[in-house]
Amino acid sequence: MTRKSSFPPVADDRTRLVVLGSLPGDASLRAGRYYAHPQNQFWRLMGAVLETELQALDYPDRLAALLARGVGLWDVAASARREGSSDAAIRDLQGNDIAALPDRLPALRTLAFNGGTAHRHGMRQLGPAADRLAAIALPSSSPLHTVGLAAKLPAWLALRAWLD
Repeated sequence: MTRKSSFPPVADDRTRLVVLGSLPGDASLRAGRYYAHPQNQFWRLMGAVLETELQALDYPDRLAALLARGVGLWDVAASARREGSSDAAIRDLQGNDIAALPDRLPALRTLAFNGGTAHRHGMRQLGPAADRLAAIALPSSSPLHTVGLAAKLPAWLALRAWLD
């Protein structure tokens, strides 16, 4: 099984909310950017949250738009073994130090977990730091999570309360 690694965090001192995925899928790893698979609904969902057409922007501008609104990105896995892109295939996960996020990001108030795998591993990794942050479990934006965009949208729109 191939060992795959996540990307560096996208965050700055203004970051109030970090959206944590599990581990980038193969399309994202090949492209070197978060949520690169064209069927992944992340950019549509976050665009609705921010009321900004993120999909129309170039990737650096997408990231800048997130940061300008206090949103960061990262993954719970620093690396893991996985064939393909399915979270169910993740083995030997080595976590990112998400428990240190409250100390690194002074404005951070909330972690939003993009999918059940990210939530399960992330909450375990947070340990006592979980008491310092709100934690929100979101339906996965992955195309492998077959629930439609309309069904996912209400949970994602609830993130607006943490941005204002």
